[in-house]
Amino acid sequence: MNAALKRRFIEQIKVMFGAEPKKPALIADSALKAHELKRMTNKNDLQAAKAHMRAHQETSNKWRNRRWVTLILANLLFVVSFYFDIQILEGALTASRFIGFHLIDLNSALQVMLAHKHIITNLLIGTGTVLVLWILFGGRTFCSWVCPYHLLAEWAEKIHLWLVKKKLVTDAPVDRRLRTMFWVIFAVLAIVTGYTVFESISPTGIVSRALIYGPGLALLWVFALLVFEVFFVRRAWCRYACPIGLTYGVVGIISPLRIKYTLEGCFHEGDCRKVCLVPHVLDTVIKGRAVATEVPIGPDCTRCGLCVDTCPTGSLKFDVKGLSKLM
Repeated sequence: MNAALKRRFIEQIKVMFGAEPKKPALIADSALKAHELKRMTNKNDLQAAKAHMRAHQETSNKWRNRRWVTLILANLLFVVSFYFDIQILEGALTASRFIGFHLIDLNSALQVMLAHKHIITNLLIGTGTVLVLWILFGGRTFCSWVCPYHLLAEWAEKIHLWLVKKKLVTDAPVDRRLRTMFWVIFAVLAIVTGYTVFESISPTGIVSRALIYGPGLALLWVFALLVFEVFFVRRAWCRYACPIGLTYGVVGIISPLRIKYTLEGCFHEGDCRKVCLVPHVLDTVIKGRAVATEVPIGPDCTRCGLCVDTCPTGSLKFDVKGLSKLM
């Protein structure tokens, strides 16, 4: 990894914790040449190339459809296992057992150990299994590919954007550092109260348990969150409050699976940032921001694939670190 990419990697981690993306101070020579060529390109030629690419672009929802199917099937497996008592996937997303293997959500395990103020050995096996799984697939992949609330929030976002387009509501972003603050607050509450406060209000756990064991009053809280996201702040919980996303983002720092951006073919039309569930991770696609000709997207990326589906030039693709060079 060259110096520019190393610095970029550190900046991506800062952005995950709430820092605002900024123009890089160090850019590799290869990227500087690519940026210069783009500036020298005749504007009419560039517009013609964009128009040609858009005219021949095939609309694709391949990765979105795969993700929705995976998410629904994963949660239905809990329901089917409980309803028919077949003991394939028992429990809920917070803590479960898959064919005898214990699986414990990393953030939930952390909350429990903070509340009990010591490391609970029985949690380590299940936590270790989940840790390895999400290191391989990218931490925040959990959010877009497994979390049931994420899917509800995604649909609520579509309604919000439609209302914005009709000028019935306004799109009001919030300081992303709030998520880090909430992570600390919930950790402190667990230590001080000896109770996993976050688990009692986590929409991920509430929706998961409601699907499996039946609805309860806690769903009113989930409904209130969705209403707030529709009319006030899009994806408010996932972007600005949920500590699960930050916990899994930290795991994703060392994940080999990521989205990779290639500078040369990009027209910087911005469609990818419009559909991205966490658009701050795609600041590198802004004209002049790429520090190298190939840049991995940061650990806060949910690997949802929406940008891959949308990119007309294939400049954004799924990639496994180290494998692409062997192919």
